[in-house]
Amino acid sequence: MGSALFYHLTRSGPAQLLPMLIGKSLQAGWRVELRGRDRARQVALDEVLWLREGFLPHGLAGGPHDARQPVLLTVEGQAAANAARCLIALDGAEVSGAECLALERACLIFDGNDPEALERARAQWRALKAEDVAAEYWSEAGGRWERKQ
Repeated sequence: MGSALFYHLTRSGPAQLLPMLIGKSLQAGWRVELRGRDRARQVALDEVLWLREGFLPHGLAGGPHDARQPVLLTVEGQAAANAARCLIALDGAEVSGAECLALERACLIFDGNDPEALERARAQWRALKAEDVAAEYWSEAGGRWERKQ
């Protein structure tokens, strides 16, 4: 049974957190689905991941080798063909309780400086908890990532 980890960004953007989360998932032997809400944003994120220092093997969903991708960038409603064990959701992309329970882990990253994103994350927290998904809240407000009770 998987869990949902909520990452409350206040000092950085997703591009700074993603290498750590993806790296830990790959070290655990898990494939990753990186889900967003907007295709153009995923294309831009694809460029950022290729240009960063350090190699994070990945691809945009819809290609001929989706099933072989360690990290597959998708948008809501697009199936991840890479047998992902970890789902990382950005920009309020929807994550269901059933998905969380079928995965090792789901990570929901949200911008704590955006009131709409904050409310959407709170709604996702309530919905997942109502479906008996174990959830954790992580904050970078103190200058480093800390799990909050």
